[in-house]
Amino acid sequence: AWYVPCLASLETLQELCRKENLRCKSIGITNRSLKSYEVEYLCDYKVEEGTEYYLVKWKGWPESSNTWEPQKNLKCPMLLQNFLSDKNEYLSRVREGKALKVRNHVKALKPAVADYIVKKAKQRIALQRWKEELNRKKNHKAMILVENTVDLEGPPLDFYYINEYKPAPGINVINGITTGCECADCPAEKCCPKEAGFILAYNKKKKLTIQPGLPIYECNSFCRCGPDCPNRIVQKGTPYSLCIFRTNNGRGWGVKTLQKIKTNSFVMEYVGEVITSEEAERRGQLYDNQGNTYLFDLDYDSDEFTVDAARYGNVSHFVNHSCDPNLQVFNVFIDNLDLRLPRIALFSTRTIKAGEELTFDYQMKGSIDLTSDSADGLSPSRKRIRTVCKCGAVCCRGYLN
Repeated sequence: AWYVPCLASLETLQELCRKENLRCKSIGITNRSLKSYEVEYLCDYKVEEGTEYYLVKWKGWPESSNTWEPQKNLKCPMLLQNFLSDKNEYLSRVREGKALKVRNHVKALKPAVADYIVKKAKQRIALQRWKEELNRKKNHKAMILVENTVDLEGPPLDFYYINEYKPAPGINVINGITTGCECADCPAEKCCPKEAGFILAYNKKKKLTIQPGLPIYECNSFCRCGPDCPNRIVQKGTPYSLCIFRTNNGRGWGVKTLQKIKTNSFVMEYVGEVITSEEAERRGQLYDNQGNTYLFDLDYDSDEFTVDAARYGNVSHFVNHSCDPNLQVFNVFIDNLDLRLPRIALFSTRTIKAGEELTFDYQMKGSIDLTSDSADGLSPSRKRIRTVCKCGAVCCRGYLN
């Protein structure tokens, strides 16, 4: 289904809900907010006759209901702290990083300062709601955090979180597999990888042992083994808490890990809308002008299908390119053995420290020395316009394509 973002403002929706006596938790209209007043954020500041006042935005009430309240009546230390922090941040940027001397005798804020504080407060609320939405929709235990300390950019308006491939009409990503291994303790002689003619991809510590270019065959829903089987890794989802954050060098959003990741560990799966290569060509013409790089060819065996993560995807949608990446792509087969439709998994190429950004090479080369044959099966969709690379790696090639 294709969705259209709501064109009505939050204030308009709040007014309509109150007029019709409707509850909507997602926009702050609850039984509590209908009957009481709770500070959502602070908008402005002034001093009159020696008394400090703050302009209050009430939670669940439109901005037309904002009121000036004396500081002594406010029981919201965190919101006061955010207000002062946002004010100082704005003034620091205006002064281009020079030492900031905060004057305590200011009687009122300049309109530009108050405007920035309100925008920052709205952004903070929007990002919090987005984080909650992402964590409601994910199907793994690890947390997803969201962070922007760089600019006023809020959540993407035209992105929808999914956990698995979303096939376009006429494409079947489940091929009706009805058999699995009979192992009581995988890996056994007749386990799934050997039945497919390959070796088991993981060791006893559930770390990857095969070379790039080789496929991973995991046990499926018809296998006799249980959920603790060492050959069930990708299907369990990412085990690490990750943070979608705003980069400070013009690369938009990025993803960093909040936990240490050891070498050859599964990190995340790349998912999106599965479309035909013909449709990918059509969309690619549109994406080129925007500098998007979300089309990923599923060309392990053929080039019939492409994954488009521009509008539908998971955390991997926000992972940036690097010419010296810490993630590597592998093709995975679980409940679908159709070689034209592998699942795409990202594994660590080295130890990744907590707080480090996650990246992979959009050309699937980078720090891994692939042969031309294996690289052919892992390359993203062709780009028609050369996009300048901003990865900052010593070995940077200068372009993403």
